[in-house]
Amino acid sequence: MADRVITAEWQGDFRVDVTAGDFTLRVDEPARVGGSDTGPQPTDLLLAAVASCVVLSVAFSARKRGVELQRIDVTVGGNYSGPRFEDIEVTVLTDAPADVADELMAAAQRVCYVTNTMRQSPRITITHRAD
Repeated sequence: MADRVITAEWQGDFRVDVTAGDFTLRVDEPARVGGSDTGPQPTDLLLAAVASCVVLSVAFSARKRGVELQRIDVTVGGNYSGPRFEDIEVTVLTDAPADVADELMAAAQRVCYVTNTMRQSPRITITHRAD
């Protein structure tokens, strides 16, 4: 059994309800590609996973080192190349002095599960089972 399990249930058209633990969120495609724009598209969630994981990793690294931060803002952008992102750029803004920020960024990169997973591509297996 996997350490983390997420379920997704098709709701018709391009709408999907995804359940992660006690949380359910709607995923959809933009109207311009045939969706109904009732939620973020899957690639937005991928970038959101990167952004939120980096924020949490910086916060964790700061707390572990006794560094008090008032601000951690992350912007993530991705450039498509066919059906995938060719590159993803992450920009972190904090109120830490430059030397402390450098140390926090290095530490955060070591503990961010999402970016570490993306850097070292996991094996992905897709299977089908009949209802």
